[in-house]
Amino acid sequence: MINLELPKKLVAASNQAHQAAAEIFRPISRKYDLAEHERPVELDTMASLVEGMADAGRGAAGATLGRDGKPTKEGNINGGNMSALMNVIETCWGDVGLTLSIPFQGLGNSAIASVATDEQLEQFGKVWASMAITEPSFGSDSAAVTATAVQDGDEWVLNGEKIFVTAGGRSTHVVVWASVDKTKGRAAIKSFVVPKDAPGITVARLEHKLGIRSSDTATIMLENCRIPFDHILGSPEVDVKKGFGGVMATFDNTRPLVAGMAIGCARAALEELRSILSEAGVEIDYNAPAFSQHAAAAEFLTLEADWEAAYQLSMKATWMADNKKPNSLEASMAKAKAGRTGTAVTLRAVELAGSFGYSERPLLEKWSRDSKILDIFEGTQQIQQLIVARRLLGKSSSELK
Repeated sequence: MINLELPKKLVAASNQAHQAAAEIFRPISRKYDLAEHERPVELDTMASLVEGMADAGRGAAGATLGRDGKPTKEGNINGGNMSALMNVIETCWGDVGLTLSIPFQGLGNSAIASVATDEQLEQFGKVWASMAITEPSFGSDSAAVTATAVQDGDEWVLNGEKIFVTAGGRSTHVVVWASVDKTKGRAAIKSFVVPKDAPGITVARLEHKLGIRSSDTATIMLENCRIPFDHILGSPEVDVKKGFGGVMATFDNTRPLVAGMAIGCARAALEELRSILSEAGVEIDYNAPAFSQHAAAAEFLTLEADWEAAYQLSMKATWMADNKKPNSLEASMAKAKAGRTGTAVTLRAVELAGSFGYSERPLLEKWSRDSKILDIFEGTQQIQQLIVARRLLGKSSSELK
């Protein structure tokens, strides 16, 4: 029998994140959406709170993913991944862009937590790390990385250009994907922790965007950038047989987290829409068939059912990550479902609310803009469906493109 009730420790952390979302994020959400690239100084007050949550294995955006706990005799734990999912759902209920702007909680932190050694976690566990994968020549095909890393004595020398780096302007470090040997293909792609004050790294520009406007998105240049040798995450050896799996395994932890972001944003839209419908005299009746209710109520029930499916898929993928079970299929399923559902729910909420939903009086139109990125970054909808197809059909990336 499956127990879907959250344990008390997760409920307490989730409630704390919800309080921060309601009292800090929501009141300043519109302000920083309109003031794009302005640093949300209100989040500085959260630094100590976030650090305390991370120390307890409950990072607001996943800084301690998968680092705590081992399966019990029954094979069941709820660790850093589940804590991060619950927290990010609540903070994105408040604001997605502000969640991505929380100090020390970048997606690069999740990568560090996923694959770093204990020594590296001690070294980089308190930094603010963004993630730099995408380049001008490719988007979702992570194997097409052209940035290079060459060993020079006890240092690595990195060269390349990275675009769409979330929190790239404000973070203190960047986790950069680069190839250590172009002749060996995707197996040679490694991730490196690059301090922003390292020689040769510059922030070239900040992007103007449709949504998550309070979060800075940067283009980063690496020109003979030198970092210490031990700043490589994982082994520097190129294992052609093992291939690209070691680096890509990071996504098995972070994709359910992005799904959680979409779930939080979509829940905010559903709650707002229900309030608007109720004020208009449209009530949702769970004891009556959808076809016998008002058309808007029937539509709401459909959207809510899709949201519930996305939530459960994300919970499953996250639980599997905490319990050290292979979850690549489930992580992509959760990301695909939640990304698509988040966009559908927020856009439909704007439509059902009419001219009021299209105005800037509620946050509905903002949530519809914010949610779109959650179906794109960390692997687009199409990429997730391709991964799911490969896993279900037992095909490799070369067999099914």
